[in-house]
Amino acid sequence: MRSAVIYARVSSKDQEREGYSIPAQLKLLREYAQKNDFQIDREFVDVETAKMAGRKNFGEMVRYLEKSPACRVVIAEKTDRLYRNLRDCLTLEDMDAEIHLPKEGQIISKDSRSQAKLIHGIHVVLARNYIENLKEEVKKGMREKAEQGIYPGRPPLGYRNNKLERTIEIDPAKAPIVKRMFELYASGRFSLQLVWKALKGEFDVNLSKSHVEKLLKNPFYAGTFCSDGRLYPGTHELLINRAIFDEVQGVFRSHNQPKYKKREFAFGGLLHCAYDDCTVTAEIKKNRYIYYRCTGYRGKCALPYFREEELGHRLGQILKDIYIPDEILAQLQRSLLHDEGRDEAHGKSEKERLRCRLAQLRRRAEQAYVDKLDGKITEAFWEAKSSEWNQEEQQIHMALDGLKQPSPEKMWNGIRILELANKAYFLYVKEQPAEKAELLRIVLSNCKIDAASVEPTYRKPFDLIFQRVKKEEWLPGLDSN
Repeated sequence: MRSAVIYARVSSKDQEREGYSIPAQLKLLREYAQKNDFQIDREFVDVETAKMAGRKNFGEMVRYLEKSPACRVVIAEKTDRLYRNLRDCLTLEDMDAEIHLPKEGQIISKDSRSQAKLIHGIHVVLARNYIENLKEEVKKGMREKAEQGIYPGRPPLGYRNNKLERTIEIDPAKAPIVKRMFELYASGRFSLQLVWKALKGEFDVNLSKSHVEKLLKNPFYAGTFCSDGRLYPGTHELLINRAIFDEVQGVFRSHNQPKYKKREFAFGGLLHCAYDDCTVTAEIKKNRYIYYRCTGYRGKCALPYFREEELGHRLGQILKDIYIPDEILAQLQRSLLHDEGRDEAHGKSEKERLRCRLAQLRRRAEQAYVDKLDGKITEAFWEAKSSEWNQEEQQIHMALDGLKQPSPEKMWNGIRILELANKAYFLYVKEQPAEKAELLRIVLSNCKIDAASVEPTYRKPFDLIFQRVKKEEWLPGLDSN
């Protein structure tokens, strides 16, 4: 009999507590091993996601296979139970492991046919894509929720989440702490340290000084909130009067000392010296001419001085290297519009899948409630499971919210980038140095300059456009570009 190991996995503790997933996998895999005359040396079980490498017992399995050259068979239920990332897939492939996937009817080894390897590779990519797509949909749902004025997360001190109504409400137990905090600091007579001491003495709460400052500056109390770097108007009830909030911000401003502001030069921070990698700085000569030079922090440097006008001309030549021909621009724009239609069809399919899962959750909750009434399950078990199902249902609703509105931003951003590459140099030569620098910062992340040449580092996707232009690879076929 050939030696083999068994691997089973669930993604979370919640799935493990359901009590059927791991046992069901092990039963199936043991039966498969017995049917195919395999001797099971070890069984490995993980309770964590497989989207990233580093699972504890998966690593144990790999080490066991390294120490046991006679054992080269791994039996797992299906691809996404074994791995959802390419690194783990390649790890087993490099060990010449023979992968048996009973539910998919696949046996993958170095001697497998190319078609079987192709199908397995597709399964790995789809398993990874499932995780990435779910993350994107949750983010879209959170963004949609924020645009509706609902904070997509746990609110700050003084508020709480109402899970039944899915709203944010004032927490009567902690609201007095926040009100007192704002009143004390708005008076201008209390430092953050004194506010912290007063709250500890009056309410017996141990908030750190930095936490107090963070709360006092949080725009949530003024009716707005930040999410994903953007400010949204909120629909939650105000705990703090807007006038008091503004007074508190005024106190913070009065404590800030004015700082000397240096003159800003157009191409400052954009260039590095090619000789010693120091920053290229600027200075004014004769109160009118702007020159750029190496800072010389690493000693005397061979980089000469450049007048701003000369430097602007040299940098402008970079933009000629990302020019997209008009006919190629038209082809790429049509391709983006075609992809948008395909994404819309995928969104409909994903919405249907999420609705099916939501209906399944509700049926399960209804059946469990009947079992509770009939005494088949305990009250504690019902409450635990109900909480888990409610949490998963909320995540599904957030993903569905993200699918409600079409998101053409990515397509239009792509079209704008292509149009910018097509017209970048033409726009550049018409502008003043400050505007020229802004355009360069969109296209470039850095530049190295020496006495004779400029070596740019392009931002994505302008680096890809540059490579195509450099190699003259703009092809007439639509998909080739």
